[in-house]
Amino acid sequence: MQPPAREALAVARKSAVHLEMRDSYMRDDPSFIGWQRGHRPDRADRGSWWLSWHDVVSAAVARGVTVRRARIVSEPISDYVRYEYDGTFANLAAGELVRWLPRRQTRDLALPGMDFWLFDDETVLFHHFTGEGQLDVDGREYVTDNVLAERCGSAFESVWERAIPHERYRPR
Repeated sequence: MQPPAREALAVARKSAVHLEMRDSYMRDDPSFIGWQRGHRPDRADRGSWWLSWHDVVSAAVARGVTVRRARIVSEPISDYVRYEYDGTFANLAAGELVRWLPRRQTRDLALPGMDFWLFDDETVLFHHFTGEGQLDVDGREYVTDNVLAERCGSAFESVWERAIPHERYRPR
C-alpha cells in the first residue's frame, strides 16, 4: 500500500485539501467504538486526544501550509459522522479549517467518486474504501496529473464555497 496522507502533508509546501464524502469509515476503530459506548475526550486534557496526526498538521500549518477539510454528509447524520463532528475540535486545534456540506446541497456539483487529498495543487491521493468503510488492501493511490489535480481542486473549491464552517454547522 502507498504511504498515508501524513507523509505527503509533511512535505507539502503551500496547501493540502481533503474531501470526505462517506457517511462512515473504519467502524471497527477503537476510538469510534469507545465513543459509541459513551467515552468522550476531555478537551481540557490535550494528552487524551492529541494524536501524531495533529503533530503533522500543526507542523504543516506552522510552516505556512493551509490545511482544509470539507465533509459532505447525509442528514440526518450517521453515528459515525456524529463521532467525527464531536472530535473535530482536535482538527481545529491542530490548525485545520473544517467545513460541512449537507449532501442535498451537492446535486448540481461535479464530484469525483471517492475521497481524496490534494497537495500543493499537484498531487492527488485517492482513498479507496470497501463497501463496509474499510480502507481497501490497495486503498491509497497517489496520482500526479495536472488535469486530474485541476479537476479535483475545482471540485473541492465548489464544495468549500457552499459548505458551512464547523463553528456554525448544526447537524441534524
